[in-house]
Amino acid sequence: MSHSTQLTQIERLERLSFNAMHKKLLIACGIGWALDAMDVGLVSYVVAAIAADKHFALTMQEKSWVLSIGFVGMAIGAALGGALADRYGRKTMITYSLALFGCANIAMALSWNLPMLLVSRLVIGLGLGAELPVASTLVSEYAPRKLRGRLTVLLESFWAVGWIIAALIGAIIIPATGDWGWRIALCFGAIPVVYAVILRMHIPESVRFLQAKGKVEQAEQAVTEFELASGIHTDEAVKSFASDPLPKVHIRALFGNRLALRTVVITVIWIMINFAYYGAFSWLPSLLADQFGNLQHTLWYTVVMSLAQLPGYLLAAWLVEKIGRKPTMITFLVAATIFTLAFAHAQSVAQVLCFGMLMSAAHLGAWGVLYAITPELFPTRLRAAGAGFAASMGRIAAICAPLSVPVLLGMANGGKSLTFICFALAFALATCASFLLPEMANSELAE
Repeated sequence: MSHSTQLTQIERLERLSFNAMHKKLLIACGIGWALDAMDVGLVSYVVAAIAADKHFALTMQEKSWVLSIGFVGMAIGAALGGALADRYGRKTMITYSLALFGCANIAMALSWNLPMLLVSRLVIGLGLGAELPVASTLVSEYAPRKLRGRLTVLLESFWAVGWIIAALIGAIIIPATGDWGWRIALCFGAIPVVYAVILRMHIPESVRFLQAKGKVEQAEQAVTEFELASGIHTDEAVKSFASDPLPKVHIRALFGNRLALRTVVITVIWIMINFAYYGAFSWLPSLLADQFGNLQHTLWYTVVMSLAQLPGYLLAAWLVEKIGRKPTMITFLVAATIFTLAFAHAQSVAQVLCFGMLMSAAHLGAWGVLYAITPELFPTRLRAAGAGFAASMGRIAAICAPLSVPVLLGMANGGKSLTFICFALAFALATCASFLLPEMANSELAE
């Protein structure tokens, strides 16, 4: 390759086809993502079990506190994690956040009163919130342009795996182990401590981040590893040519002329989807137990609904490159609105399972596209911070969602129907906001 055809390190990554290094990165981050989902999913089952524990005997209001305080931590963690990832690195934040929420799960499992439950759950949320947007940013920064959306949605699909595991633990382990069941279930949440050590050795740091910090040789090593996995041997002339240094950008640039509309629109979508999804699924085991009067049976209903998440993700992964980010986002949000409304009025077990599965698939398909498009909207210096800010505002809505459920249930003519009608309205608002998004398919990540 001659000097006239020199490529920057980023251009060399963009030209690659999907290879073993991409696969390794996707699976490594995906396992961490699944562990996050398992933890978030477990708490809805754990809260139902703690409420039945005579030592705690949580009221409806106290249950909502335990559910919501984790999202307080996630809101803080998402904002701090994104900013810290832009300063100290994607890899560093992913591994530290995994270790943090793994240790906090042990503390929650050992809790002897409500304040300790709440503090432990808050710290768990800090780790969870920091890890999620940073992992999606890292995968999107390594993915070839033509596959970037699909790989990010596939990363998000690991959420379904973790949620299904949580549902199985909730349906099998907790009922079988009596008053200690919820404590044993939380011990599964300690697995990320071990995995963080493994992950640290097996994922690369972002090339864009390394360039921004002037660590060109480390960036070169990472690019070369990905090229060799595709059978490409780049000559030294090309290897010596890195991207130009990136100008310093302050976080307030998220609301500058170029990015203000994008920041506001994607933040609104994050807020609406968080409110609807976490409001619905955090309370689902408890609401179905109230509707059908049998907690053990309804735990299995939630397992079935969780299984529907995988097809939702896989369909989104296919459509996001086939028809584009924006049309796919709108399609899934419209479906989520319709099926959430249908679930609001579901009475029989058959109706609950049918519309619950469709609702679950639509909700998670929308989540997949959201994680794919968010990092693409921001330049490298602000990518993790921008994704973290939107996620953080979304987590504030996730805090409000579980707290709103007891209020909606207690209103005249309220109950499950009014609760899910409100969640459907949130999806409808997210749909309207999505029309203002730019289409990012096949676009180059901005520096």
